[in-house]
Amino acid sequence: MQNIVDFIKQTFKTNDFIPLHEPRFIGNEKKYLNDCIDSTFVSSVGKYVDTFEEEFAKTVGSKYAIATVNGTAAIHISLLLAGVKRDDEVITQPLTFIATCNAISYIGAKPIFVDVDLDTMGLSPDFLQSFLETNCEIVNSTCRNKTSGKTIKACVPMHTFGHPCRIVEIKNICDKWNITLVEDAAESLGSYYKNKHTGTFGKLGAFSFNGNKIITSGGGGVIVTDDEALARKAKHITTTAKIPHPYEYVHDEIGYNYRLPNINAALLVAQLEQLDKFLEDKRDLTKQYEDFFYNLDITFIKEPENSKSNYWLQAVMLQDKKQRDEFLDFTNKNGVMTRPIWRLMNELEMFKDCQSAELKNAKYLEERVVNIPSSARV
Repeated sequence: MQNIVDFIKQTFKTNDFIPLHEPRFIGNEKKYLNDCIDSTFVSSVGKYVDTFEEEFAKTVGSKYAIATVNGTAAIHISLLLAGVKRDDEVITQPLTFIATCNAISYIGAKPIFVDVDLDTMGLSPDFLQSFLETNCEIVNSTCRNKTSGKTIKACVPMHTFGHPCRIVEIKNICDKWNITLVEDAAESLGSYYKNKHTGTFGKLGAFSFNGNKIITSGGGGVIVTDDEALARKAKHITTTAKIPHPYEYVHDEIGYNYRLPNINAALLVAQLEQLDKFLEDKRDLTKQYEDFFYNLDITFIKEPENSKSNYWLQAVMLQDKKQRDEFLDFTNKNGVMTRPIWRLMNELEMFKDCQSAELKNAKYLEERVVNIPSSARV
């Protein structure tokens, strides 16, 4: 495996430690931050929040964008706006970052785990259809789980590492079963399925700008939707549900202090200006990795059919868990950060009693997939 370590260090032109994914601040970040500080509007009100929301909506092709403190908050509010209530159920995939299931749990709802496709690593429409046909029925225009007797209100697929899942097929199934589609697009800014940006297929979509994302403000998230009423509601309840007034504090429902601060938005405006450059460099890195791994007994994971991926995190698939563990151990000991894919959600203590379909593909991927250094090199 020394040849892999040598290649990665050569590709990133350093013999120092190579992180998995680090941010690049190469544009107007300091200029906009200083401007924000000078304005004294560093909290949730300011021109950079407004500018970012407008520019982000244009970037992904949605009508509205509402900036939040992080991606988890964006999913949480999206689920509330989708009508998910305590004791409802939400279908999602077991192979995802913990934030997806945490957001479901904040409401008091419960996740149901349906398997993924091997090529997309995202929720499988075939397994989704099979699960619904076997376990569910439509009662009074709602999807009822015959096993639990509860309402399945929403479905949250996730575009794993920026690779789009078969979201059109998933949407068609959700529409048929009266299930609201909420996309976890946290990792997929710059990714497209059938020439349409991820996050814009469902009623709502959620993105993340955590420190390791393709653009970042250290944290941050955003909700996108084409529904004007939902957009207004999202902005209202993420701003503590305060009724606008010059000086009085009146709140008309339970709200959340989830709005993105202007100082973070200043960073994001500058980062968004560099998105195309980051995406271009990531595709160049992809080509180098693809060529290198072609003749090895390690499979480089490429974008699925009908998709254009942002390749947020580059990934490889080892032959089995033993080879995966050896790969992780050797690379990390030799200054190249790699990490395994997430532990399956249904295997975690807090979700082990949740209903699950057969999860053969998810388990196969869990034992084999490893992320390798993926930073933009601009």
